[in-house]
Amino acid sequence: MNTSRRPVAGAAVLRPELTEAVLDATLDQLAQGGVGRLSMQQVAQHAGVGKSALYRRWPGKLDMVMEAISRLTVPDGEPEDTGDLEDDIHCMLVRLHRQPADPRSAMIIPDLLAETRRSPELAEAFTTRVAAPRRAWARIAFDRAVGRGEIRDEPAEIELALDALGSVPFWWTTVHGGTVTEGEGLRRLSAFVVRALR
Repeated sequence: MNTSRRPVAGAAVLRPELTEAVLDATLDQLAQGGVGRLSMQQVAQHAGVGKSALYRRWPGKLDMVMEAISRLTVPDGEPEDTGDLEDDIHCMLVRLHRQPADPRSAMIIPDLLAETRRSPELAEAFTTRVAAPRRAWARIAFDRAVGRGEIRDEPAEIELALDALGSVPFWWTTVHGGTVTEGEGLRRLSAFVVRALR
C-alpha cells in the first residue's frame, strides 16, 4: 500500500503573506473603531479575503485580535546582553519604543486597555497573550543581572521595576501627550530603576 501523502495545496495552505495582510487589516480596524466594534466580516472585507480564511487561522475574533496586538508590543528574540544592567535596560526600552512606531498603536492600546475593564475575557486574553510574554521578555535582562551579582534576587522589587519600565513611558506618551526620547528620557529611567534596585 502506498502511504505517501500528497503535499497540501490550495485553500488548505495558510500562506504567511495572507496571514500578515489579515493582521494588518485587523490593526487598521482596531485603530478606526476599537475592539468593541470590530467584526470578522469587517476584517475579511478590508483584507480582501473571505471570512473562511480568518477562521482557518483563528477560532474567533479574540484570538485574531491578540495575535495582531502582540505583533505591535512583544519583541522577538531576547533583550541585548551588554554585560551591564543599566545599558541592558536602556537597549531594551529603546527597542520597545522603536517597535510600536506604527502610529496605530497610540489609538489601539488605550482603547484596548479601557475595554479590558468591561470584558473579563478580553482582560484575561490580554494578560496571557500580550502582557505576560512582554514581561517575560524584559525579565531576562534582570535575571542576567542577578546572575552577574549586580542586583539581589528580590522578585517583588524586580516586578516593581518591570511595572515602572512599562508604565512610565506609557504615562509620558498617553497622559502627557509627549514623546519618549532615547537619549534622555529612557536613559534617565534606566538609571533610576537600577539605582532603586541597588
